[in-house]
Amino acid sequence: MRTRISSPVGCRDGAWAATGAALVFAALGVAGCQEKQAPPPAAPPEVVVTPVVQRDVPIQMEMVGQTKGSQDVEIRARVEGFLEDVSFTEGSVVRKGQVLYRIDPKPFQATLANSQADLATAQARLAKTTNDVNRYRPLVAQQAVSQQELDNALSAQSAAQAQVEAQKAKVDQSKIDLGYTTVVSPIDGLVGTTQVKAGNLVGRGDATLLTTVSELDPILFRAGISEAEYLRLSRRVDELRKERNGAPVPINLVLADGTVHPHPGRLDVIERAVDAATGTLTIQFKFPNPGGLIRPGQYGRAQFVLETRKGALLVPQRAVQELQNLYNVAVVGSDNTVSVKNVTVGPRVGNLWVIEKGLAPTDRVVVEGLQRVRPGTPVTPKMATPAASDGAATATGVAAGEGK
Repeated sequence: MRTRISSPVGCRDGAWAATGAALVFAALGVAGCQEKQAPPPAAPPEVVVTPVVQRDVPIQMEMVGQTKGSQDVEIRARVEGFLEDVSFTEGSVVRKGQVLYRIDPKPFQATLANSQADLATAQARLAKTTNDVNRYRPLVAQQAVSQQELDNALSAQSAAQAQVEAQKAKVDQSKIDLGYTTVVSPIDGLVGTTQVKAGNLVGRGDATLLTTVSELDPILFRAGISEAEYLRLSRRVDELRKERNGAPVPINLVLADGTVHPHPGRLDVIERAVDAATGTLTIQFKFPNPGGLIRPGQYGRAQFVLETRKGALLVPQRAVQELQNLYNVAVVGSDNTVSVKNVTVGPRVGNLWVIEKGLAPTDRVVVEGLQRVRPGTPVTPKMATPAASDGAATATGVAAGEGK
């Protein structure tokens, strides 16, 4: 009789199967846990910061304009005639009374001679009528001639006298016209190029422009300022005079190549009214120009110190963001998080910007890397290199030195 016994191998296989499944699930669970772990946090972005600078700052006013001669005299032909001679070197310095042009004088000499002859005729007529009057007076007293004849003689004398005066005026005019044939410089100055050559007919129909003479010492500089700038300037005029004990404020003239004219100038005149077309007011300065370096028509910039801000706060211009006329600055706090502050900006000094409101002297402002951060996010601040900061300080120092 056989007894059926369950195979122990089968039981062993089932146990191993259960154990293997458990191990697989455990491994999968471990792998699942490993996949769900959060990645390590990224390092805060790096930004370049610089501290707010606080110092006394000279605020300069700058105006762009153009030079002109203190006298720019147009030399024109005042009589009609053919030009005989051009008697100067173009672009040279000429003296008052120096001959510049000669116009053919012969027609005017003939006119003068004719006027003088007519004057002699009129004077002879006046002499005759005067003799008649002198002869008739005693005869009328003796009733040898009538009163009517004396009256006629007196009228003829008056007419002859008027003719003499008229001919004298013609002679004077002829002499003046003859004098205009020699064209001289009315001032000392620099003469320009000639607009006509010898042999040209000048003065027909209008006063032909021949050349221009400009007085260069002193030289004038004219610039336009806005109404707001004018009001700001006019309110400071009395204070500036008191600060300088009545001495004029020195004006520096920066030329086109960036150099400063060695002779400071002064305010000359302010135009009477604002130009309605441009909304600007013309202001004129006067500068000594002994060497004649500056010529009329040159462009430049007039600069002078308008005021000194005590303890002003300054930041680099690149740290200031502008959006729809609103200005803001990114600031890194003591906890290295970024915040954005709205600020009120003042004048620019070199490559710095005066901040009138919105910042504290202890703030650190972001100058690079702002596009990588948002308000409230932590950052890794890195101080700006000394070269980047010192450039602005140097520009400010130069401005302060020029204003002294």
